[in-house]
Amino acid sequence: MAVFTPVDTAEVEQFLRGFELGTLSSLQGIPSGIENTNYFVDTTQGRFVLTLFERLGAQQLPFYLQLMHHLAAHGIPVPDPMPARDGRVLHELKGKPAALVTRLRGHSVLQPQASHCAQIGACMARMHLASRDFAPSQPNLRGLAWQRVTADSLLPLIEPAQRELLQSEIAHHSLLASSPEYAALPRGAVHADLFRDNALFDGDALSGVFDWYFAGVDTWIFDLAVALNDWCIEPADGSFDATRRAALLDAYQQVRPLQPLERELLPDALRAAALRFWVSRLADLLLPRDAHLLQPHDPRHFERVLRQRRLETRMRPLLG
Repeated sequence: MAVFTPVDTAEVEQFLRGFELGTLSSLQGIPSGIENTNYFVDTTQGRFVLTLFERLGAQQLPFYLQLMHHLAAHGIPVPDPMPARDGRVLHELKGKPAALVTRLRGHSVLQPQASHCAQIGACMARMHLASRDFAPSQPNLRGLAWQRVTADSLLPLIEPAQRELLQSEIAHHSLLASSPEYAALPRGAVHADLFRDNALFDGDALSGVFDWYFAGVDTWIFDLAVALNDWCIEPADGSFDATRRAALLDAYQQVRPLQPLERELLPDALRAAALRFWVSRLADLLLPRDAHLLQPHDPRHFERVLRQRRLETRMRPLLG
């Protein structure tokens, strides 16, 4: 469990006095996540998730909390931030920014079937359409700019073949990002991290999408590519399962058909999505920070996914 800032029962009881949510019934650390401190908080009036933010600052957090509230108001099953008695949804605990959000029902499905993938595709399309009238804007903080800076720190620490792959991919996506075609892609607020462990199913029905703290404005096909690279692959080598891939894509397009340019650049988006998570997992492993208990994900997984996406991509000149 990633607990960077331990809190005890007395501290949470004091924290809850600022809300009208009853008194504390139970407090339990959540055994997942490597970015924030998370606890399940049950009160006499409901079930919630308490998050203490370890990297994000108070200036960035209103975007995430407002986006979650906006999507919840549009019928998307996401956690809804709880206001304190003074109306604020961004709080402080143990000197860290904190938020208390509704806890969704269900469990994560780590070995999804085509039916699960289809529900994720349809929900993501509805999320994208709902974000069209969301006014606040914030870039994807783990986008290409962050990847370039992080790659500079990683290059001396990785093997030659990995250095070649990392430099090649950064160069490829830097060139693509400067093209007019890329600028023309539809975009808006995206989840940017919709992995299997960030969705819940109640029985076989999708009941929620959570962990919105990597959200930002990016292309919608990047968001779609992140989901495809996790929900629809064979873990051993990163290759796609054709049935699950088709189910997710078809369900998405029944709600929001992809534009021709999006279909053309989807292979590049799949590479960009794999690169983003390879870089972040390398950084968590090789550039670690202090934590009470931290178990970084194995970066070799997304290295395999990235190499597989490159094999699948016909090496062609960039558009322009």
